[in-house]
Amino acid sequence: MNMMKPLVFVTRAIPEEGLTLLRKQCDVQVYRGKGVIPRRLLLKNIKHCDALISLLTDKIDADILKAAPHLKVIANYAVGFDNIDLTAATTKKIVVTNTPGALEHAVAEHTFALMMAVTRRLVEADQFMRAGKYHAWNPSLFLGMELQGKTLGIVGLGRIGKGVAQRAVKGMGMSCIYYDVLRDLDFERTYGARFVSLNSLLRTADVVSVHVPLLPSTRHLIGKKELRQMKPTAYLINTSRGQVLDEKALVLALRKKWIAGAGLDVFEFEPKLAVGLGRLKNVVLTPHIASATIEARTAMAVIAAKNMLAVLHGKRAPNVVNKEVYDDYVY
Repeated sequence: MNMMKPLVFVTRAIPEEGLTLLRKQCDVQVYRGKGVIPRRLLLKNIKHCDALISLLTDKIDADILKAAPHLKVIANYAVGFDNIDLTAATTKKIVVTNTPGALEHAVAEHTFALMMAVTRRLVEADQFMRAGKYHAWNPSLFLGMELQGKTLGIVGLGRIGKGVAQRAVKGMGMSCIYYDVLRDLDFERTYGARFVSLNSLLRTADVVSVHVPLLPSTRHLIGKKELRQMKPTAYLINTSRGQVLDEKALVLALRKKWIAGAGLDVFEFEPKLAVGLGRLKNVVLTPHIASATIEARTAMAVIAAKNMLAVLHGKRAPNVVNKEVYDDYVY
């Protein structure tokens, strides 16, 4: 690196463990305002920086990158990176990194928490108790569905999908089917899982759990047609990306009882909900907190910092998203 410390801008306060690593070698500036950083402030602060730590809520497009002539690396504080214009970044030889391996346990656990909450109607029951409506034990009060012996359908078999399958099969005695662009024979042998088409999975599974990245091919992967294929006793869980699910179609499906219920941590128009979704009782909603554990968020900060420092030291970052940037990269 140069004698002068590289300038790093962070669009939101992240755990100190990551910032401490950066401060030892960099001049670090952190936006500490409330909510998402306004675009005008992002443009202003990125003007002279050498490196950027961004969040999924930050839209890093070609105009933002054009305003940052010194930028060498963007360390996205997330596994996903659909908030960044990768083509523009690669053209400008800006390395983009993410934080895989830090949050699969947290997200898998939250996925399972949503699964348990919606199938056992925990939120409804909690609200019922708080409203003072419970007067006596009732054999038909808040009947739900047992997971033991049911079939889990995993859509997208990455680290998180496998983590959910592990908990379901080993912990709850569920069987597992999965759909992915690639078949995983080791996974099948380990968990007794079956590789099926998406249509077959939707028709068969008692719980469908979605774990795909947001790509043009996965936008509205689950829409009206797919929801109609699911069993009326089945549940849908989404902790991947909101746009993977057609939320308007889901509201219709829940209202008309095409499916029994849903658990969502991400939303198509985040932070807004599709009209009517928040009024439905057969859906559990959480505000994009699947990775919100101390362990996961701290690990993400450390990984982002290490990715950034590697690039600033002229080395290859451990978690590069746009690998083609290295084809003829000159530091």
